[in-house]
Amino acid sequence: MADSRQPTARPKATAEHNRLDDAHADWRRWGPYLSDRAWGTVREDYSADGDAWRYFPFDYAHSRVYRWNEDGLAGFCDRDQRLCLSVALWNEQDAILKERFFGLSGHEGNHGEDVKELYAHLDATPTYAYAKLAYLYPHAAFPYQQLYDENARRNRMALEFELLDALEGDLAEGRYFDVTVEYAKGGPEDLLCRIRATNKGPDAAPVHLLPHVWFRNTWAWDEDSTTPLLEPEDAPRNVAALHIRPDPSGPTMMGPGLEERWWYARALGPDGKATAEAPALLVTENETNTERLYGVPNQTPYVKDGIHRAVVNGDEQAVNPDRIGTKAAAHVRATLGPGETLEVQVRLADTAQTRPFRGFAKRFDERIAEADAFYDDVHARCQSGPPGLTDDAKLVQRQALAGLLWTQQFYHYDVARWISGDPATLPPPEARSPRNRHWSHLLNHHVISMPDKWEYPWYAAWDLAFHMLPMALIDPEEAKRQLLLFTSEGYLHPNGQIPAYEWAFSDVNPPVHAWGALRVYQHDRDRTGTPDVAFLKTVFNKLLLNFTWWVNRKDEDGNNVFEGGFLGLDNIGVFDRSAPLPLGGRLEQADGTAWMGMYCLNMLTIAIELAEHDPVYEDLAAKFFEHFVYIARAINKACAGTGLWNEADGFYYDVLHLEGENYGPDRHIPLQVQSFVGLTPLFATETLSADTLARLPKLAARVAWFQEHRTDAMHDLGLHLEPGAKGDILLSIVNRTKLERLLDRMLDPAQFLSPHGLRSLSKRHEHEPYHFNLAGQTYEVRYVPGASPVPLFGGNSNWRGPVWMPVNHLMVESLQRFGDYFGDTLTVSLPDSDGSVTTGHTLCDVAEHLARRLGSLFLLQDDVRVYRKEKPFLQQTEWRQRLLFHEYFHGDTGRGLGASHQTGWTAVVAWLLHGYGSAAS
Repeated sequence: MADSRQPTARPKATAEHNRLDDAHADWRRWGPYLSDRAWGTVREDYSADGDAWRYFPFDYAHSRVYRWNEDGLAGFCDRDQRLCLSVALWNEQDAILKERFFGLSGHEGNHGEDVKELYAHLDATPTYAYAKLAYLYPHAAFPYQQLYDENARRNRMALEFELLDALEGDLAEGRYFDVTVEYAKGGPEDLLCRIRATNKGPDAAPVHLLPHVWFRNTWAWDEDSTTPLLEPEDAPRNVAALHIRPDPSGPTMMGPGLEERWWYARALGPDGKATAEAPALLVTENETNTERLYGVPNQTPYVKDGIHRAVVNGDEQAVNPDRIGTKAAAHVRATLGPGETLEVQVRLADTAQTRPFRGFAKRFDERIAEADAFYDDVHARCQSGPPGLTDDAKLVQRQALAGLLWTQQFYHYDVARWISGDPATLPPPEARSPRNRHWSHLLNHHVISMPDKWEYPWYAAWDLAFHMLPMALIDPEEAKRQLLLFTSEGYLHPNGQIPAYEWAFSDVNPPVHAWGALRVYQHDRDRTGTPDVAFLKTVFNKLLLNFTWWVNRKDEDGNNVFEGGFLGLDNIGVFDRSAPLPLGGRLEQADGTAWMGMYCLNMLTIAIELAEHDPVYEDLAAKFFEHFVYIARAINKACAGTGLWNEADGFYYDVLHLEGENYGPDRHIPLQVQSFVGLTPLFATETLSADTLARLPKLAARVAWFQEHRTDAMHDLGLHLEPGAKGDILLSIVNRTKLERLLDRMLDPAQFLSPHGLRSLSKRHEHEPYHFNLAGQTYEVRYVPGASPVPLFGGNSNWRGPVWMPVNHLMVESLQRFGDYFGDTLTVSLPDSDGSVTTGHTLCDVAEHLARRLGSLFLLQDDVRVYRKEKPFLQQTEWRQRLLFHEYFHGDTGRGLGASHQTGWTAVVAWLLHGYGSAAS
């Protein structure tokens, strides 16, 4: 990455920038904050055994009310999710109305949970003044049962069976509707939606479009609550209209209540003209169909699946003839010939409209042009200089950022109330799973960046830190808000732990929050010329609590070697690192210790920055320098005097520490798996300006004291106080000798270096799997470049070979810093994609080369996008320009794997393109 202190061009005053700066209008109140999946989540699980997938399966979703969050297809809602908008579809073949994305649960997929739809986030601006999503809807019956059955038949060694496989012939012939959903804002409280379905096939086909509007059910849980209301409104003859009367109980606990609204819908036929008749208005209640699910009579004849029953089953009695309720849809049907398009227009306004669609198309044209201007400025601020980004790189960056914005979600979870149950409902079973019981203080009621709103519709702490880097390119204030949120009193545990993720808030993720906050601060400072010291000071002071938690809870022997746990790397090791280890042992972790070394350096850098504005922070800078020295010494010297470094192999390993005297002298056993765990110590490196010590005498004195009195501790530390190639000084866990040995393995194509980044496990273990014998049991770690063959952590994640964007990005950063210091005094040989090897490359060259390999996953190479080259349909249709951002990538071929819309941390490709521009493309 280019030097973070290198100035970048200030943003131009585009219309979108002006909206972001508008302190008098809440342009972010409405956005795509509706989840893609609310069923099968912990929040909705009130079972005794904690099996969230089976307690609330997909089959229940269209009939059962959600307690905490709503979901929908291409949905928008307000920040508090009082009122929701989305789209439903029917092709006269499906058994259910298409209201939400379908996928397999963790029990049903042969590699764990997996969405089985094809959709892409095409565009969005930070205020959601414009946003666009594309969705593929087949003409044929959606193959629900085939997807169930075939994936159940396949084992974990087989590929997942996808929609493109089930309907390969139909899709190749274009027998599908290309559906686009666009939103444009006429003002902060004036929301326009345009839904278009185009028949791509050779024959005429029927399609039903049903824009939905409904209230999240907030009234069923308290005995004294009141109910909001949707009721018909007078409108022009070809327009369906509703008057939206909100819950009169007033504001929510976290913000203002919803004011009354007016909702309008009309259809344009294939000729582009408004139809003579208004869409049929179907109204029901957002209430559970207890009769269908539990055999208990419904309290009202109009329930959540009433619109589905009216459209699909022709049951006119399922919707209210008076058209009054809490859930509604405008029903539009057409038979489209080849290439014909049906358009439905929707408007949600804060004032009653006599001509609701006047200037509708013009408004979209304006917002699209403004979005283009906004992203032209984003692309122009790439740091690589001319020629900047190619057109294809601009497409990749823009859709990565669009996906990041689309995956923001209203997340609601009051743990204490979830545990105890609601006053107006039956109490949870006494034998309930104890999940998250130590987090009763946690009350989440915010819009938060999700990893993937279908696969992971809940936040993950270390994912979020990576999300905020690309977010800073387009909305630094939002990036700062989210980082501060997780250190606020409502999230941070009283003991200082940051909540990990919904399934287990007490699990331990890598401590990257300080790194994320520092990078966002630096980018914002260099972009605007004004440092946001208040933000940095606030997040630093809260992170002091979190750092203390790590030191007190994850360093059992107090020797600065950290256990950590699974640290987000799921199945990378010999054992399940989040579970008790065999024979009562514990792992002294190379990555846990390295992450803490990185944490120290991030906090040191922040303290130095703050000391420029407040001298109080200089003492804290000295404190974090001291702690870093001891961690660096421990990883290189502790654990029976050898540390976690293996001199014979030139690599860092986890060490199994067996308790008790019966194990003899080999109580510290290195687990000689060559994985990203052993490369993580490279992350703990930082460059500081050469005059830092001159400006901070207390810190300089502490460094000098260590040099004089703790020479043993300083021996293995990569501390270079002589100014390097760019005039900086260098601090690192890894000294130059160890760095060169690690680079030998990292840059070897037969080990870590794949054509598209660094593998998470050395390819060496493909033919030389690592075996470890303990207590009569043999454990194996084998290189698996694709999906996981074992069910650990659901089986849908694999760290035993594939390329993962977040750790690759950190390695690019680390190599850049080493290169900035050593310059051409440290060069290496570098293999190219054609097998040739060239010499004399600086580590800055290597960082750029690695960034180029990561970028090659997405960018057109020889007219092909590598990560999807095995899917001809995605290469040969309009989907060629509609990108997916997978969770991780095959270690040999680059094929996309895992969650298909994890634009969260995979969106860091946008940050890489920002830093390297054309070099990464």
